[in-house]
Amino acid sequence: MAREFVESGNLMSYGSSIVDLQRRAAAYVDNILKGAKPADLPVQQPTKFELVINHMTATALGLAIPAIGPAAS
Repeated sequence: MAREFVESGNLMSYGSSIVDLQRRAAAYVDNILKGAKPADLPVQQPTKFELVINHMTATALGLAIPAIGPAAS
């Protein structure tokens, strides 16, 4: 995901979690170091995604972003 784009002023970004992808890659490396053949390891797709919205940009565009999720409390 490109969180940096949102931090630099873009309205929003949606994509797979980089932290989750790195964690999965580490598990692959661990399996290879333990002797698994890379060709035998299954291909995996991302399962964790993030949506980041720049509130200041949304406000400047006149968009109202409703509060949802854990940060809404």
